This record gives sequence, structure tokens and C-alpha cells, in this order.
Amino acid sequence: MTAGRATKIVKEIKVDIDKCTGCRACEMACSAFHAKPRYSSINPARSRIRIVSDELNDEYVPIRAGDYTPSECNGRHIYTINGKDYSECSFCGASCPSRDYFVEPDSGLPLKCDMCESVPALEEPMCVQVCGTDALTYVEREVEREEKPQQKRGEIEGGLESLVNQYGMEAVIESLKQMSKSQGH
Repeated sequence: MTAGRATKIVKEIKVDIDKCTGCRACEMACSAFHAKPRYSSINPARSRIRIVSDELNDEYVPIRAGDYTPSECNGRHIYTINGKDYSECSFCGASCPSRDYFVEPDSGLPLKCDMCESVPALEEPMCVQVCGTDALTYVEREVEREEKPQQKRGEIEGGLESLVNQYGMEAVIESLKQMSKSQGH
């Protein structure tokens, strides 16, 4: 297989903070979608989206869960919005050791927005579907990428290897045991 040019679809959720009312419907829908079994409970701590809010100034910013980082960042920038100071952490989507956002409450594993991927596939992520003000909109765009030769591997094996590399074998095995117990297996 030779390297060449290919395209891929990039899925994005655009945020218009001027339209967000802070209703948190996106948080509720996300947590219900990711409940086991699906839609069986609502727990905002399991949501892959959080609303950073300043109710006194009627300002709300939806933040989606991003990548895990094993250590805190070095930068502590301050953003001033309409005269109020916010730390950089307020708008960060990473799961990191300095706060409990985007961490699964039972297992301690980091959460990341998966765009509500499921079978059958949803037309839009749940947070977008329930947003009554259109503060969240779903967009797909095609981008060019360089195709690299890859060794064919099963998706499960590749995913497990990634988890083991990131968290260690013992943590992955313990999490699988907890999941198995919670599902009655």
C-alpha cells in the first residue's frame, strides 16, 4: 500500500455562546444517552458536556469533554469577559488531575465526547438535538488527509491496547471487572 491522499469527514459541534441560556438540557441528554442501560438515568457527572456559568451576568459557555491529560497544564491564563475574570481551566475540555470534570464518577476513567456514536447512528449528537436555542449546531465537513499504510487490527484490540498504554493493565482490568459487575455478568 502506498501513501496517497484521501479525505475524511470531521464531525464538529459549533457553539454560539450568545444563544446559550444555561438550561443544561445538553448535560441531561448526554448523561442519559451514556447511562447503562441507555436512558435509564440522568447524572450530570457522567455528561461529556458541561455548562460553565455566571448566572449573575447571564453568561453561559458549553464545554465538551476533550482528551485526557496525565498532568496539569503549566499555563494559568486569565480571560476577562465583560469585566469578569475566568481561569483558563474554566474553558478547558481536558480531563486532568486538577479537577473532577469529565471523569467517570464510578471508575475514575476520563470521559471524552464521542458525538453520541451508536448503532444505529444518530443524525446529530443528543446535546444538539435537545438544544432549544440552537446554541449547539452539528456540522460535518470533509478534509484532506494523508493516508498512511496501517497494519490491519481488530478495533477492540487496538482500543484495549490504547487504554493499557494510557492507564496500565491493572486499571483496565479493574474497570472491566466493575463494568461486568454493574451489568450483572
